[in-house]
Amino acid sequence: MVNIRLARGGAKKRPFYHIVVSDKRKPRDSGYIERIGYFNPVARGQEVRLHIEQDRATYWLGCGAQPTERVAKLLKETAEQAAA
Repeated sequence: MVNIRLARGGAKKRPFYHIVVSDKRKPRDSGYIERIGYFNPVARGQEVRLHIEQDRATYWLGCGAQPTERVAKLLKETAEQAAA
């Protein structure tokens, strides 16, 4: 099964996550099918906190990909920002 999840990057105590589409059986940070965005939980000032390519996320959800709980919240947040 394919899922949409976070892959961790960044330095120690400075997390940075890529939002990726990958096979559920693969380890968290290993190969992925497609990178569709990023999430920076410690963004300050002018830094972008969240960016998701909405059309690609919609495509993968339509293909049956399951988002993790955290990614589902981020997708909802992105949709609310786009509507506002």
